Amino acid sequence: MSGVLVILQPKNRISWEALAAGQELAAQVNQPLFAAAATGQGEDLRTELGQRQLACAYLVEHRALSEYTADGYVAGYEQIIRKLDPSFVLLPHTYQVRDFAPRLATRFGQSMIADVIGHHYNDGKPVFVRQLLQGKLNADYTHAGSGPCFVSIQAGAYRADTLAAGSSPVEVFTPQIDPGQIRSKPGERFRMSEQTVDLGSAPVIVSVGRGIKEKENIAIVEELAKAMGAELAASRPICDNGWLPMERQVGSSGQTVSPKLYLAVGISGAIQHLVGMKGSKAVIAINKDANAPIFEIADYGIVGDLFEVVPALTAAVKKARDA
Repeated sequence: MSGVLVILQPKNRISWEALAAGQELAAQVNQPLFAAAATGQGEDLRTELGQRQLACAYLVEHRALSEYTADGYVAGYEQIIRKLDPSFVLLPHTYQVRDFAPRLATRFGQSMIADVIGHHYNDGKPVFVRQLLQGKLNADYTHAGSGPCFVSIQAGAYRADTLAAGSSPVEVFTPQIDPGQIRSKPGERFRMSEQTVDLGSAPVIVSVGRGIKEKENIAIVEELAKAMGAELAASRPICDNGWLPMERQVGSSGQTVSPKLYLAVGISGAIQHLVGMKGSKAVIAINKDANAPIFEIADYGIVGDLFEVVPALTAAVKKARDA
């Protein structure tokens, strides 16, 4: 048993974060890295997968995999796992993965370590970290079974932009799937509302918290976001009050984001909010409370009244932009 296999959903950005975790883990355990993606017949992912630094990428191709079903994905991925016999199987923690992966792990007599936010080493073994009680506690998990270790990676836990580019061979693997194994029929694809904001793909986010005091004051922060070309987001109290739509909430009960820059305005830094933005490459915090928890994770902090700091910052951004 050797190797790290990452199961991908190529159209989901979290897949590439899981692959980044796989690259890091494979280097640490000195094992080859593989990737696999289920496809229907005729789908071409060769270019996308071939540009990654992998020992090999596999297209698990079968007409039964043209549309997602838990039965089809379990059958297809079980066979590629048995072929490769990896030590670790990593997956992005998506709704789709939550549906089929526990059953897949059970096929190998294993439990899945779900929603992992990081890993470290103890006595030469990987120790996977996941959060409990909405991020209030971190718990360490080690794999004790004899089969492959199944792990799903939380969004924002690893950075996709750390992926090492390269070239890898891409092979087609055709599993044996009997139509009778597929017990469910795919329904109509879920369509997100046109108004839904995808904060997860935003490179710059300006987020506002309860320090803004009143709904009318949000315009101050919104002007800064526009000047910076950023998406406007918020902590839970703002959305609970109806001051901004729920689709703009960042946190454990909102969206998980990992922008290049996250500017937190009037946000204290409750753990429920930090869970949603901890993957940000750079964090700037503005808060009048010097002891606010947000400053513990901020790269840059401004202790001051946001009603003075934000307008001055907006003016400075506009001046620099127009220069």
